[in-house]
Amino acid sequence: MYFREETQYHRAKLKAGRRLSQGWIRPGDMPSNREVRQQIQLFARVHEGHRRDEDLRDMRFEALRMMRLLRRYRPRLTGEVLSGHARDDSEIEIHVFGDADADVAAELTEQGLPYRLEHRAELRRGQHYETVHVHAEDRYRFRLVVHPEMSAREAARRSAADDKCQWASIRDVEELLARDYGHLSASDSASQDDEPETDRFERYASLLWPLEEVKQDPRRHPEGDALYHSLQVFELARDRYPYDEEFLLAALLHDVGKAIDRYDHVAAGLEALDGFITPRTAWLIRHHTDGVALRNRTLGVRSRRRLEQSENFEELMALVECDRLGRQRGVEVPEVEEAIDYVRQLAAHCDL
Repeated sequence: MYFREETQYHRAKLKAGRRLSQGWIRPGDMPSNREVRQQIQLFARVHEGHRRDEDLRDMRFEALRMMRLLRRYRPRLTGEVLSGHARDDSEIEIHVFGDADADVAAELTEQGLPYRLEHRAELRRGQHYETVHVHAEDRYRFRLVVHPEMSAREAARRSAADDKCQWASIRDVEELLARDYGHLSASDSASQDDEPETDRFERYASLLWPLEEVKQDPRRHPEGDALYHSLQVFELARDRYPYDEEFLLAALLHDVGKAIDRYDHVAAGLEALDGFITPRTAWLIRHHTDGVALRNRTLGVRSRRRLEQSENFEELMALVECDRLGRQRGVEVPEVEEAIDYVRQLAAHCDL
């Protein structure tokens, strides 16, 4: 992979495994992608010296600058600059979404950056799929891959994956730079006019889309997957408290942990949402299962009293009721983007 004989981790590991074992090798005996990356980075430091670290740092900051410029298209950084084994001739690879190759090109023109367009057709899962590659030249070379709007779901799923180093949002890159280059000034790692709301709404989407793959017990959830259920609950909650952003987010996000840890989805969801929701929203999500137990009369006396003494008890029981009712087959629900846009606009109007 360092010499670019292979670019995909899976294929590289299979090839190396066959060479070493002269036969079949168990998947559990393979190194993880993270371990492979670490060895490539070590190899690069030995052969390229300190200049390589300086170039990688500069390329990552340039990547962040470009991502902020294109933030409306939900940019995701991937490739060698993100993985850490970039070289002088590496391209900074950024994927954007929204059928917007002309708009992306216009942004580059406004910045005075030369570029060329390349159309590529692929066949994935029996369907034809077209992307536009925008090759731009600045201090470093960029490859901007423009995907159709419909494929934003795939980006969201990859953003929520455990190994974020494969596919990173603006916030992921900012966290990477702060961690690896924290000695640089804050103005280098984050601009003063960033919009934190954009980042948190991206996080919500990235956690919601994987719920589409979470199939639930049909006896308790005849409606189907966890995403359809969550959107039903959100729609019912919007009818109850249409201007309560914190309550609406609790309804929309209460089950996001099911795509992370189905055995303790509440704790997993709250961990993934840490820093992106208010304490009140977190409280509603944390106690919605207690509210179910209270409704079913299986909650202990002390726990019941603690819930009833909370100033948010009424909203908690409303959330429980929406959760109970949001299990219908065939009902119409908003798209993920529509639900998130509603809360985004509510936040902007109410200045929350």
